[in-house]
Amino acid sequence: MAAVATSIPQGKTGIPTYHQVPETKYELDWADLVTLDLSQFDQPDGKQKLAAQLFDAIQKIGFFYIINFDLNQEQVDRQFAIGKEVFQLPIEEKLKYRADLENGGYNGYKPLGLRQVKPGVYDNTEIYNIPKFIPALERPHPEVINNNRGEIEIFARHINDSIVGKLLVLFAIILELPEDYFLQRHRYDEKSDCHLRYMKYHHRTEEQNRILENVWVKGHTDFGSLTLLFRQPVSALQVRTPEGQWKWVKPYPQSITVNLADSLEFLTNGFLKSSIHRVVAPPPDQASIDRLGVLYFVRPEDSLELRPVVSAVLARLGYDKTTDGSAVGITAGEWVKARVARGVSKDKARSDVSEQVIVGGKAAKYYD
Repeated sequence: MAAVATSIPQGKTGIPTYHQVPETKYELDWADLVTLDLSQFDQPDGKQKLAAQLFDAIQKIGFFYIINFDLNQEQVDRQFAIGKEVFQLPIEEKLKYRADLENGGYNGYKPLGLRQVKPGVYDNTEIYNIPKFIPALERPHPEVINNNRGEIEIFARHINDSIVGKLLVLFAIILELPEDYFLQRHRYDEKSDCHLRYMKYHHRTEEQNRILENVWVKGHTDFGSLTLLFRQPVSALQVRTPEGQWKWVKPYPQSITVNLADSLEFLTNGFLKSSIHRVVAPPPDQASIDRLGVLYFVRPEDSLELRPVVSAVLARLGYDKTTDGSAVGITAGEWVKARVARGVSKDKARSDVSEQVIVGGKAAKYYD
């Protein structure tokens, strides 16, 4: 990360320092991902060089790393520490802040074991989502969040302004659009489902992993524009290559792993592909470790219709014709809320679902 980090005054003390667990010693079949150095962004021709590098990366796979994003490891670990404290609260306290998932609301707490992943086996994730810090999205939080609100807000706004903002400019350059094109559709002060997430995967028993064939979360795409995962040393994330192979995503030192999501695919008529990924059981030397994560999800403004942009690049490459995969007539907010609600539906175990109609006849696919 950059030598000079953004200044973030620490909130309430007394939260134990978080120490990242060791990486696996197993040499796994790692994905070959591009690394973007964001310190180059403001250098002469830096944006153009990064955009060219990103263009090459997304032709192969919708995942990449970023480094030098002006947050140091202590600041990142502080968010892991706060997240850990949230999940250690009594269940009756956490349930006071339960997200309205059944109606498409994703902010707040998602309890353990809400989704059936195989008949009789339920998910092993707890989630706490913190929305953008704007009046329209104010909601109650546990005291550990309230006591550290200022610190969390600066962290989240830095991600939005100084990391996501740069990436959205790079995508606009790739498409030969005005540099602020996507920025104007992802404004922080407008209502959208962007959020900072604390996430905990509880480790599973050998028997549970056997029943699940080691797959904790079936292959899927994310709902919005981008997903940012702060370095997660417990190896469990896999990405699907264009050839249909599953490759492990290595926890690259001092990095954020970024993947493209549905909205960018819709807005570019399939040129920017929403990356398919899944979560599997970690290797044996990490099998007994709970996997704590800090993520940031980027979503367009709720009111944005997911209609393909007009771009000379898309026209040249043959992505300028509306296809059956388009989401014309569906807004970003409608898509996200419908996917959230369908994700907790009780009709079938996720293992039995390969395609699920979401809204307006548009479906989401799941992959083995």
